[in-house]
Order: sequence, then structure tokens, then C-alpha cells
Amino acid sequence: MAGDATEIVLSNQDLREVAAFAAGCAEGVLEIFEADRPDDPRPRGAITTAWEFARGGERGKPLRDAAWAALAAAKGTDTEAAREAAWAAMAAAGAAYLHPLAKATQVKHILGAAAYAARAAELVAGDDRTVGAEHVGLAVQRATPVVVDVLGRFPAAPGGGGRVGELIRMLDAALRR
Repeated sequence: MAGDATEIVLSNQDLREVAAFAAGCAEGVLEIFEADRPDDPRPRGAITTAWEFARGGERGKPLRDAAWAALAAAKGTDTEAAREAAWAAMAAAGAAYLHPLAKATQVKHILGAAAYAARAAELVAGDDRTVGAEHVGLAVQRATPVVVDVLGRFPAAPGGGGRVGELIRMLDAALRR
């Protein structure tokens, strides 16, 4: 039936691999945020917390708090690029909370950090879409077989979401090939 969401089995190791992928993607654009807000440690903290989870840490309140903190940091930026970089960090910390429901919207938990990072890089380059495409290519190379397998358990990324949504769909299509 359309709209029904069946449960997908996700192990802790699956979630750790997704979090590591997301953290690695977000880390690549952290300097964009830090150039805008050098005294704000929240996005770096979100990425660090995501890495800690990926390396065996607990999935709990510190991850959620770090994601919320990075989101709050995004609201205080002066540039759109810095905001997208902070959102990448937020998505990295939130990646551990991928829900085991077969819904296309869950793909953003897997690919969101990479897409926000690609958008941040585009904006720094004067909204150059080829830069975003290059970042998508780097994310494809970064994705482990486990990340690709986890992604394949979910429906394809949904429409919408502006340019970040386009980047998610580009990455989704590339990883499903």
C-alpha cells in the first residue's frame, strides 16, 4: 500500500558507518563555518560527537544535544555558506538517528551532511554548481560498501528540498548505480 512504511533492520554498526560517512563529509567544510564564526565551537563539537559515536560511543543525549547546538550555531551565521556548513555538522550528529522505516525521507539522514557540505562549497565558489557536483563525487568515493548497502534498503530520495534536495538526489542516484 502506498505510504506504508515497513521496518528496516539497522545494526549499530550500520548506524556507526553512516555516522562516520556523514562526519567525514561535514568535516570537509567546517572551515567555512569557522571562517565566519571562529569562536563558535558547536559545529566542530557536533562532528567530533558524531565521530565518537562512529568509533564505538553511545547513541544518546550528547549526540542529540550536539546536533541541536550545531543547528543553533547555523542561525547565528553571517553567510549562507557558513549556515550550510553548520547544517552539515548538525546532519552528521543526527545521522546516528536514522529511523528504521522504509521512507524516502530517511535518506536525508544518510546523505544530508554530504549534500549540505556540497552546497556550502558551491556557495563559497560563487554558487558554482560544478563545485557541488565535485563534492558529490568525493562523497561517492567516501561511501563505504556498508553505507551503500544501508542506503539501498530505503526508497530513493524524495523530490523537493531546493538545491540541497537536488544534491541529495544526485548523490543517491550515484550511490545506487
